[in-house]
Order: sequence, then structure tokens, then C-alpha cells
Amino acid sequence: MQTPSIYLRSDLNPWADVPPSMRGNRVPVLYVTDRAPEEDDQDASPNHKAYGAKRSRSAAFGIAEMQIGQNIPWDELVRESRSATRAKTLDLSVVTVRELGRFAPTPPKLVISDAELAQTRPVADPAGRQAETRFVAEISDRLAQSPCKDVFVFVHGFGNTLEDSVTTIGQLWHFMGRPGVAVAYAWPTGVGQLRAYNYSRESGDFTIYHLKQTLRLIASCPDVARIHVIAHSRGTDVASTAIRELHLAAGGGEVNTQRVLKLGTLVLAAADLDIDVVIQRLAAERVGRACQQVAIYVCNRDRALDTSKWLFGGAMRFGDIRSSLFEPAELQILRSSQRLQIIDARVADPGYYGHNYFYSNPAVSSDLILLLRYQLPPGTEYGRPLNRSASGFWAIDDDYPGPKTWLEGIRRAQPEHGDAQSPP
Repeated sequence: MQTPSIYLRSDLNPWADVPPSMRGNRVPVLYVTDRAPEEDDQDASPNHKAYGAKRSRSAAFGIAEMQIGQNIPWDELVRESRSATRAKTLDLSVVTVRELGRFAPTPPKLVISDAELAQTRPVADPAGRQAETRFVAEISDRLAQSPCKDVFVFVHGFGNTLEDSVTTIGQLWHFMGRPGVAVAYAWPTGVGQLRAYNYSRESGDFTIYHLKQTLRLIASCPDVARIHVIAHSRGTDVASTAIRELHLAAGGGEVNTQRVLKLGTLVLAAADLDIDVVIQRLAAERVGRACQQVAIYVCNRDRALDTSKWLFGGAMRFGDIRSSLFEPAELQILRSSQRLQIIDARVADPGYYGHNYFYSNPAVSSDLILLLRYQLPPGTEYGRPLNRSASGFWAIDDDYPGPKTWLEGIRRAQPEHGDAQSPP
């Protein structure tokens, strides 16, 4: 991941506040996965659990450590992380994957008696309850090391491995200054071509229950202030559907959902979603009320979404949404809204296949950091200088964030560049 532009054009240094216990070139990421373990893996060890693409009815959790470079001291890592041209190669590797527990299978058994169906709640599995308690305790222990009490959950897209998920959120979390807790939610997507894509679509339906279970458990931790969900590509379908179902289960009201689930920011990056499905299932049921704010990153140079559009008969994908879809009055609402932000990445290099720009492009990653770490609304006056487009969308160009006048907005909102605890 290239150094985000905000660090090249300012004195921002989020690593100055990292507690000593969290400093080092190893980045711990809490993971949750319903991928089946590869028990026949000849290289398997307790410190490097292997998970494949097959599905597991029971989700597991653990700690994966991403290593940045080789034997690089903390001060040197910080210096390299703020440099445009790095003196050292900061190779990434996932060096340990330690499973800490496994939740009960869902459902606990395949045949359920009439008497059990009559019960309001299923009988709790003691081993599963013990795993849930340990998971919540793990979050509490990690939050105790950070002044920020937020949790950042990343839901990956098609063709990713667990290690891919860990390195993506691990890099973002490192460049945010390692606030709170980073979580990689790794669902069993396929790897390959068209048949793997079809498998992934059905695996996306399969994993929704486990993602809901994960979000509920994180929210149940009394030390958690907010949960931010960052979803990419096909992961946007998984994340948005899980939040929709949780929102409807909470009664569909803004107060109930936010109080129970502690949902802060929902990021949908390069969303591989049918726009008509979004309108019917998310917009019509006002799922945006479940979160404090929703940021949608789009790019018209996303070739991966072009392929998806072709696969599904030309249906527009949400990550390639155009302003022509909206009425003039709706565009006016978009221009004035801080809660719903559609952000057009008009950058020269949108990354591999034009699809991973949300973290690989230094201008776009800068905005994501200002959004997630500092919880800033769009606008130079708030310290997040997105361009106001006539289309109603916000826009990021290659020179983002531009002149340093935006720093004053951060200083007003977050004195001494501290962590945000609530939106300004």
C-alpha cells in the first residue's frame, strides 16, 4: 500500500499516539471465518492454521499477525510509512494464524423436533457460549490497549483468501495509526473464474448468518463504542444484507438499530451489487438508518465491475453508479447530505483491474482514513476536502487532499489530531 497523500502533505502522524504495547512491525488482526479448515494440510501448525474455500457451519475466530518488512525497528517503520519513496522494501506476510475458539454450528443439528421448534430461542450450546465469551473478552483485552474504543470490520470480496483479508485490513489499520481493534471477516469465496464466482454468490448467502452473529457479539462487548464496517466488491452484498436483516429484526427504527448494534460508518467500496436490488432491498427499507453514516466509493474505470455487469446481462453495478440515475431534487439532497456520501474516485491509477483503489490509491486511501479514523464529514471546513461535483457526488482527484487549509478543519474537530470519539 502506498503512503496515503495526507501524510506526505502535512505533519499528521497517527503513530505518535500508538501505545508502546502495540508498536512493532507485526500487526495483530482479529479474524472470524466460516471457511472450513484444511485439516490435511501437511504444513499445518498451531501457529499457522490453514483455511480453504469450503464452508463450515461453525465459524471460528483467532489472531493473525501481518508482518511488515524484516526486523525493522518501530521508528524506522514510522518513517518509511510517511515517505513517498521508501528506502526499504516493506514486504507483507502473514506469519501466524492462531485459532482461539469456534462457535457452535448453525444450526446445532440438522433435524429439529417439534418441541424444540416451539421454543422461542434454541437451547444454548455450552461450548459455543464459552467461545462467545472468549471472543468478547479478546475484544475487551485489545481495546484496553488503545485510547480508541472502535472496532473496524473488513468484509472482503470475490477471490480473496483469509490472508488477503488480513493484509488488506492490516495495512489500512496500520496507516490509520492502529486505533481500536481491526477484524478481518473471511467468508468462503471461491478462487478462479466463472464457476468460482457462482460459488461465491451462494457462499455470500451462506455466510450472512455468521456475519450477523459476529456483529451482534462485537456490539455486546461493553467496551465497544462503535463498529465500522468496510466492505469491498462482493463483500458489499454480504455486509449490506447482514445489516439489513439486523435492522429489520431491531424493528427498522434508527434509534433501536444504532443503540443495539453500535453501527458507526458503513463503507461500500467498488460495490458489486445490482443497482435495482439496492433500490428495492436497501433504499426502500431505509437500511441507511442503521448506521451513523454511509460512504459509497465508486469509479467508472472499474473493469472488474464491467465484467460483472456483462455476466449479469448488463445490469448496472452499484460501484459504477452514475448521477443520471437520480432526479434533480434527489441530487440536491445528495449535495447537502453528510450522512449518505457517494464518492467518485477520479484517479489515474485505480489499482489492479481498477478494483482495489479504496486502499491502493494514495488519494482515495487518504479520504478513507479521514473518514474512519477522524470520523470527518465531507467538506474542507471539516478537514476532509472532497471536491463538490455538479453531479451531486463528491469527488477525489489525484491531487487530493490539496492545499493544507484542510488541516485547520481537523484541528478544530480533533484538537492535536486526536482520535475521534463521535462525529463533529
